[in-house]
Amino acid sequence: MAGHTKYVPQSAPAKWLEARLPVISLIRGSFVDFPTPKNLNYWWTFGGIAFFVLVVQIVTGIVLVMHYTPHVDMAFASVEHIMRDVNYGWLIRYLHANGASMFFIAVYIHIFRGMYYGSYKAPREISWILGVIIFLLMMATAFMGYVLPWGQMSLWGATVITNLFSAIPVVGEGIVTWLWGGFSVGNPTLNRFFSLHYLLPFVIVGVVLLHIWAFHTTGNNNPVGVDPKSDKDTIPFHPYYTMKDLLAIVVFMIFFSWFVFYLPNYMGHADNYIEGNPLVTPAHIVPEWYFLPFYAILRAVPDKLGGVVLMFGAIAVLFFLPWLDTSKVRSATFRPLFKIFFWLFGIYCVALGYLGAMPAEGIYVILSRIFTTLYFLHFLVVLPLLGFIEKPDKVPESINDAVLADHGKPSAA
Repeated sequence: MAGHTKYVPQSAPAKWLEARLPVISLIRGSFVDFPTPKNLNYWWTFGGIAFFVLVVQIVTGIVLVMHYTPHVDMAFASVEHIMRDVNYGWLIRYLHANGASMFFIAVYIHIFRGMYYGSYKAPREISWILGVIIFLLMMATAFMGYVLPWGQMSLWGATVITNLFSAIPVVGEGIVTWLWGGFSVGNPTLNRFFSLHYLLPFVIVGVVLLHIWAFHTTGNNNPVGVDPKSDKDTIPFHPYYTMKDLLAIVVFMIFFSWFVFYLPNYMGHADNYIEGNPLVTPAHIVPEWYFLPFYAILRAVPDKLGGVVLMFGAIAVLFFLPWLDTSKVRSATFRPLFKIFFWLFGIYCVALGYLGAMPAEGIYVILSRIFTTLYFLHFLVVLPLLGFIEKPDKVPESINDAVLADHGKPSAA
């Protein structure tokens, strides 16, 4: 569907460029004239919000790199130099540090929207899989970025997480040594993480472009989960959705700015404002909030290898979601049973996030095991069975019919 545009170059330079490199028609076909379902709600704006925050992260990251020193003896001091001596360095750093959380907020909402409205179902499986790859790359980038300030939580977080690879039979110890660049977390580790943290955002941009290409090829999903059947079902992306996305980005930036200017350290950890010391272990090592559900799953299993397998399995299962959900109906709007289990799944994720921040002892471990089990049952048991036992509500014949019904007008049919 992308690339279908009525654009005709008028000026001589535009005609010359179009004959040799039709980039203008490509952009217009993808982001201006692209036929988009007329019923997309504001939950669809979080993809654009996520891309905007990604650009903010890249721009602020490039500026921070100009003043950062990737050496264990100077990294912590260089961050303090940015905060105190660089003109508006505090602003750039707070934008970047809080921007990571904003990126994950936008992406988590984007993922849950896709799960609710069935955006992973055929023919959009590739778009969904690319989205999960983006999520994995985000997690790797964020983890490596958290190590760079070289505070206590940076040092010990790197130590704990990289040690997990030692649970892999035969090759685990070799992988850990390679990651460390030695026999403990030190300067080679910091340099590796710095290099990869700088590189991976550009890889994410590339996969995002593939993600956009994929869903522009198959067309957007929409709240009723019905593919467009005529021109009455769609409107051009511009100006209707460009303006809608712009409004959503402005509102989101107000939320973002509130953290940057009033609560800049709220989502950080106090121990990370103490320089990293390999001789002093923090009382309670916790990752950033967006990793907490997976951290709870990791600690729910007494066996180290089992915990690692389950933690990565919690993300890997998302790759198979298009085939685990056996229902023929896309949108949860018409699936009463699925809707209940979807919100229960949201509760499981929030509970795991809370448990990931708690000490790995007593009732917290027991609850982590219960919610980890429920997490996997949702994908491996509930979704496959729902397709057979659930009786969906009647789905509208077309997007246009659904829009007219929502506005209380009788359908032309």
